[in-house]
Amino acid sequence: MTTTISSRPSTTRRHAALGAVLALLFTQLFAAAAQTAAAQTAAAQTAAAQTAVQRAAVAAPDRYGAEVAESVMRSGGNAVDAAVATAFVLAVTFPEAGNLGGGGFITLKMGTATAFLDFREVAPQAASRDMYLDAAGKPIPGASLIGHRAAGVPGTVAGLWEAHRKYGSRPWPELLQPAIRLARDGFVPPQPLIDSVAESLADYAGKTNFAEYFGKVGNRRFKQPELARALQRIAERGSAGFYSGRTADLIVAEMRRGNGLITHADLAAYRAIWREPLSVRWRNYTLVSAPPPSSGGIALVQLLRMKDALAKDFAGVPHNSATYVHLIAEISKRVFADRAEYLGDPDFVRVPVAALTDEGYLQRRAAEVRRDAISPLGVVKPGLAESAETTHFSILDGEGNAVALTYTLNGGFGSGVVVKGAGFLLNNEMDDFSTKPGVPNLFGVVGGVANEIHPGKRMLSSMTPTLLLENDRVRMVLGTPGGSTIFTSVFQTMVNRLDFGMSAVGAVAAARFHHQLLPPTLIVHSRCCALGDERTRADLKTLGYDVKQSPWEFGDMQLIDVDAKGVVTAAADPRGRGVARVFDTR
Repeated sequence: MTTTISSRPSTTRRHAALGAVLALLFTQLFAAAAQTAAAQTAAAQTAAAQTAVQRAAVAAPDRYGAEVAESVMRSGGNAVDAAVATAFVLAVTFPEAGNLGGGGFITLKMGTATAFLDFREVAPQAASRDMYLDAAGKPIPGASLIGHRAAGVPGTVAGLWEAHRKYGSRPWPELLQPAIRLARDGFVPPQPLIDSVAESLADYAGKTNFAEYFGKVGNRRFKQPELARALQRIAERGSAGFYSGRTADLIVAEMRRGNGLITHADLAAYRAIWREPLSVRWRNYTLVSAPPPSSGGIALVQLLRMKDALAKDFAGVPHNSATYVHLIAEISKRVFADRAEYLGDPDFVRVPVAALTDEGYLQRRAAEVRRDAISPLGVVKPGLAESAETTHFSILDGEGNAVALTYTLNGGFGSGVVVKGAGFLLNNEMDDFSTKPGVPNLFGVVGGVANEIHPGKRMLSSMTPTLLLENDRVRMVLGTPGGSTIFTSVFQTMVNRLDFGMSAVGAVAAARFHHQLLPPTLIVHSRCCALGDERTRADLKTLGYDVKQSPWEFGDMQLIDVDAKGVVTAAADPRGRGVARVFDTR
């Protein structure tokens, strides 16, 4: 069985192209020359400041998000205020992932407290385990990806409202004004957005109303009056302006037009949930990341601790050399085997978080790694004895508070369905459930019974908004889109910075690679950068690997780094159109 992975899969046409290889697996690969070129590119999109930790910073996926975050913090707002304003702006200017109709996670630090907010989408009450299977029990192509029935109940507005309710300091309506202005008065779309829309039109043609709303996106001012009015209702009424009243009526009417499942009752019942963040000691740091229903935090801890358990094997091994890539791939196989078996919505299934992140367990798993050969698929099993389109931004305010926020529509532009009269896209997040155990999803990841569809259940995610703390002080704020490549990308960025001594810019710009168990020999690497030299490629081939360049660029890392001297650096991934800034708010 083969599988395909893409960071921003735009849907049908891409799925067909990727379908033959459905699960292109990524793990970080780069050559010194490629790194240098990438770092030079990144420098133009990166802000760095040699200054004290009390300076504020933002790394966001576009300039509008970066600008509003800086403006809010300069005017006295805190990191959560800036995050709320930024997220609403991206719903206007970054429509392939920024959203009102999706969901996500926030990992944050306010004062001495850390917290995690889950505003992941949920399955509608009318959803059922086999809803995407035909009479023969086989998955219906595209059923969980395109159209009204692909959408889960959105959580973004509830999440932003709840984060502001608990930690915000500026008036809610004030924080929505930048987004309302951009939607009402318009903005000139950047070329990457124009290209992305053009590539996606064929995917949705004749299936959704995507072209009606986005078909004329070009090098002219793009106005979204319906979206402006929806945002205004949210500004006036908070989350009630989305989950009830006019906007809720429009969502339900859209569902009826397309035989969708979301009802007024589903919208009224939605709640964002505060959960205990996954917080573990790693080396001399405290790692704070996403707990279930994200697999990201657990997977990140497993990757980091297994690498440390194999410290002798990694000693002296060059970055992204054939040996390095092989060892990381061997670790990754075991992470993805555990993910498929054990992880799901903790409100529905027991997730053994402590066991999966236990140092002793991970040392045992690391000992299974084969140093000079690929572990056969049959021997890589779950280890316990018991049974993308996404975007991210990172914010650090002048008081040392931090927000790592990742939210998503899943595929690029989600389901392709725009809520008529409200102007926003709906997610296709139902594909993140296991439509059938053992069958890969959009990102080529297989799942099991723990992630089956159930009414009211949250689908498993790979989103990994992460904070790294040192002596209760922010050391890193980071995250990225990229589907199942998210946590491997976060892992590689951290290792690049801490183990290989790269600058923040270099750590973000370096080529990334990914492996996720299936297919068992496939390594996928960044589209942006060559995979080492001929010797590296030959050595990997000798080991038995099939190394491929991703047909789509994966990841859009947004990193804020504070070094031991308090120097703040913010880096936006050169793979995207992001902007990073460091500035003084006093």
